[in-house]
Amino acid sequence: MRIRFLGAAQTVTGSCHLLEIGSKRIMVDCGMFQGSRPIRERNYQSFLVPPNSVDCVLLTHAHIDHSGLLPKLVKHGFSGPIYATQATGDLLEVMLPDSGHIQEVEVERKNRKARRAGKKLIEPIYTVDDAYKTISFVRKVKYNEVFRLDNNITARFLDAGHILGSAILELWIVEGTRQTKLVFTGDLGNLNAPFVNDPAAVEEADYVIMESTYGNRLHKDRENKLELLKEVIHETYQKGGNLVIPAFAVERTQDLLYDLNQLARSGQLPPMKVYIDSPMAVAATNIFKKHPECFDEETRLLIREGFNPLALPGLTFSVTADESKAINEISGGAIILSASGMCDAGRIKHHLKHNLWRPESTILFVGYQASGTKGQRLLAGEKTIRIHGEEIAVRADIRNIDGFSAHADQKGLLNWVRQFKTKPKRIFVVHGEPESSATLAELITKETGIATNVPVWQQEVELTQEEPLTREDIQKAYNAVFEKIQALLDSGSGTGKYAEILNRLNNLENYLSSCSK
Repeated sequence: MRIRFLGAAQTVTGSCHLLEIGSKRIMVDCGMFQGSRPIRERNYQSFLVPPNSVDCVLLTHAHIDHSGLLPKLVKHGFSGPIYATQATGDLLEVMLPDSGHIQEVEVERKNRKARRAGKKLIEPIYTVDDAYKTISFVRKVKYNEVFRLDNNITARFLDAGHILGSAILELWIVEGTRQTKLVFTGDLGNLNAPFVNDPAAVEEADYVIMESTYGNRLHKDRENKLELLKEVIHETYQKGGNLVIPAFAVERTQDLLYDLNQLARSGQLPPMKVYIDSPMAVAATNIFKKHPECFDEETRLLIREGFNPLALPGLTFSVTADESKAINEISGGAIILSASGMCDAGRIKHHLKHNLWRPESTILFVGYQASGTKGQRLLAGEKTIRIHGEEIAVRADIRNIDGFSAHADQKGLLNWVRQFKTKPKRIFVVHGEPESSATLAELITKETGIATNVPVWQQEVELTQEEPLTREDIQKAYNAVFEKIQALLDSGSGTGKYAEILNRLNNLENYLSSCSK
């Protein structure tokens, strides 16, 4: 059995791992690459294996960097089952068509320019129709339900606590007389996050493929994020501008609604109109309401007490293009939540275009910004940003609240690893920028003794080959033999073979002495 790292290797996006078990091929996640141009261009390259040779896909969650190339896989020949949790399956029904629509719109805009310039036209990676076809292959599975992929492979999804429906994947694979257990963390969430449960503990595994998005840093604003949010809102209100919040349509938008509700209930929200301008966010919010089984106890208690954390007085959902355009006529007093969270696609680009140049407005980032994205560039202090072919001056206040992240930070990731009672042979650290992955890998080995590896893109690793014995392995064997011989000598039953036993012990001790440390 071997694993091939086809995405999210020393980069955060494009999560995709291929398991080859004999003639069987299993893909875990099939995500879109986001970030700098060289990274995004990977989306246009051919798959490294023929899509029709992949037997099935196991999907950890619905975020586009984990699911966004599924329609491309289907477009080019894949026709097997796509296993996902029930909530993830429901989210895919809105997220994948939305992704296809964004690509169609972006390509049409680029092709208009290409026609005028006499250049070659391009086609979208996939279309809305490709996305709907993909949805027909989804098989929804309950959390904690063990399901069989074939006679030798079983799987289970556990709650990852990242977004609604997010999962840790456990795989048990039998080859001959040997069983190997693999664990894919997907994206791990924080403790005590709104709505979702804490990440499930896993106590044993042979190999772990683990995310490292925040592997080299700690969340700064977890404890006071609500107070910081209130401050930014009041500052913008007093300036007379708009507060624009790039927010992922799934989880981040709902988390912000949760906190805006808290401010409203306590009388701390100024008279600003709140807009959610994202058809996908509107649909995702409705899907949240369908899955109370995914909510944590705190959210269930609020609902039992009659408080709906997804309802807010004066909240306006914008679905149509005309409704979205109307928001751009508002010069002040609005809180605008729109996708995408990294500002590289979707309606958020229009709201940035109409607000970035206005010093009375504020752009507030509440999520991870991958290297090379417009969001990361704004946070880095760039003074102009090109949007839809136009250079826009950055005069608005650019703010960031780190505590809204749906990813576990370094401490959370290390604490999750410490829960293993039977330590894995190796942890492969993925889904992080190079420094983040390397830092986490080093810490894991230092603090737990578990071997780690930070794979590069397209690397192949054989998992079930016999690993060479270490000096520690041999020392353990020596100690076990010595104790057994000592017991025989003590009982008198081994005295006849004393010379032979002593000779073997001496040979083993000499071998140990010759081993490098």
